[in-house]
Amino acid sequence: MPTLFDPITLGDIDCANRIFMAPMTRSRAGDGDTPTEMNAHYYGQRASSGLIITEGVYPNFDGKGYVRTPGIVTEAQIAGWKQVAEAVHAKGGKIVMQLMHCGRVASLHNKPKGSRTLAPSAIQAKGEMYTDAAGMQPHDMPEEMTLAEIEQTISDFGQAAKNAVEAGCDGVELHCTSGYLPAQFLSTGTNKRNDRYGGALENRLRFVVDVLSAMIAKIGAGRVGIRICPGNPFNDLSDENPEETFKALIEKINPMSRAYLHVIRMKAGVDNIELAKSFTGPVILNDSYDLERGNRALMQGQADAISFGRHYVANPDLVEKFREGRELAKPDYKTLYTPGPKGYVDY
Repeated sequence: MPTLFDPITLGDIDCANRIFMAPMTRSRAGDGDTPTEMNAHYYGQRASSGLIITEGVYPNFDGKGYVRTPGIVTEAQIAGWKQVAEAVHAKGGKIVMQLMHCGRVASLHNKPKGSRTLAPSAIQAKGEMYTDAAGMQPHDMPEEMTLAEIEQTISDFGQAAKNAVEAGCDGVELHCTSGYLPAQFLSTGTNKRNDRYGGALENRLRFVVDVLSAMIAKIGAGRVGIRICPGNPFNDLSDENPEETFKALIEKINPMSRAYLHVIRMKAGVDNIELAKSFTGPVILNDSYDLERGNRALMQGQADAISFGRHYVANPDLVEKFREGRELAKPDYKTLYTPGPKGYVDY
């Protein structure tokens, strides 16, 4: 049986080991939501990971939700990500970009001027988010997307995937959990549409399938992954039957031959590990694993690789520490989202 130190191929992406870096928002983008030299240094420090999955990156201006998060829309943003990809590749690493459209989980205080907050239905998400301009603010009341806006957003995801690969990334991951736009289309609590993108389960699946198809058309199936967490209530998300929804989604996407399925396991509710077994390609598991539990998951056939988030905040050399049995440093949670190098590149 493989261990976390063994290589693996995900579609068209060859990875030196199965210790992956999970996507983590760190709110360190520069002016114009452009990656900087500091961001390139951060990712380069962690390049011994078998695969780095970037923080969530917005595919169009409407998709931005949080403060200081990067995009892959403008020429400057593409150039910034090129610095990042080069820093990772220079150390022999691989990197895929997570594309994250926040949908209704947003504040106009964080968005570029002229952008809008759109969602499948005009239902405001409960809760608040931080803004540099006005402190904590309630989520915007979203506008219900027209069919033309849905089609444009699908096209924007495809172009974002193309931009990511042109910037040097090895692939992309669709963020399809945590209450963001793709999950909003899937879920009965956030999708009250009565057209071909809402209502029946088949219709609620369509947006995610169409987005994946658009990205695959631009960069190939072997470079496109997807991240899910059925039953995750984060950001006021609810679905009447998440197990049925995601089982149907996996059945839909199996023939599309993407690079991987990235699953956040749930501590209660839906058995996401069991659900992931219906996927016919490589599976990455995430959430609260250590070296021992990760190797056990591989040995039991639950996963082909494990992604680590919190461990990678304070341990850029996580692979080396795991290999040598060294103690792991603990992150400073107060600096997870603060600007500047402290708590970011100084571990």
